[in-house]
Amino acid sequence: MQGELVRLGHRIAASTVWQILHDSGIDPAPRRSGPTWRQFLSTQAKAVLAVDFVHVDTVLLRRIYALIAVEHGSRRAHLVGVSAHPTGTWTTQAARNLMMDLADRVTTITFLLRDRDSRFTTPFDAVFTADSIRILTSPPGAPRANAICERMIGTLRRELLDRVLILNEHHLCRILTIYLRHFNAARPHRTLEQLTPAQAETQPPRVINLADNQVRRRAILDGLTNEYHLAA
Repeated sequence: MQGELVRLGHRIAASTVWQILHDSGIDPAPRRSGPTWRQFLSTQAKAVLAVDFVHVDTVLLRRIYALIAVEHGSRRAHLVGVSAHPTGTWTTQAARNLMMDLADRVTTITFLLRDRDSRFTTPFDAVFTADSIRILTSPPGAPRANAICERMIGTLRRELLDRVLILNEHHLCRILTIYLRHFNAARPHRTLEQLTPAQAETQPPRVINLADNQVRRRAILDGLTNEYHLAA
């Protein structure tokens, strides 16, 4: 408003504009129309990829970091990399590896959502912008702005990391790889109407009568969780 008045030749202080709006009961806001952040993420879910770090302390009290990525539309999760010292250079290479893992799905990604961690450097962003992916940074101290990735990290802690003693980077990488394979291919999600992320991209399974079939259980991570499938 102040800028428009100045453009018309009428100079007015920003504090005066604020006082006028305040007296009129109009609170300052970055935008007063259009979708909220939550609505934006919901409508653009299939086009959003979110990344974030989760840290883990080993039995020797050594801190290790794992970089996790989540496709909003399908909830498919990726282990991008594990390192005790994730520098900007390491994070950039991890981003290149992620883009290769996404393969043809890269063409469906329009936005990358991340926080303002200093390890997400300009070269890191460039890996995605080279494929016309726009970078969205969440506000400082606002984990809800990246809620789906934060929820994924919470799931990792509740169902895996809080139940296993981590020895080293190799051990963490192995159990995360096994768990995320289970998460993507066998763990039902309420958001996906109890389908798995892998099923979200295909047709739902046909309806069967369990009385006519045998269900087998397979232990994952030495019984930490289980998978169920029909006997051949």
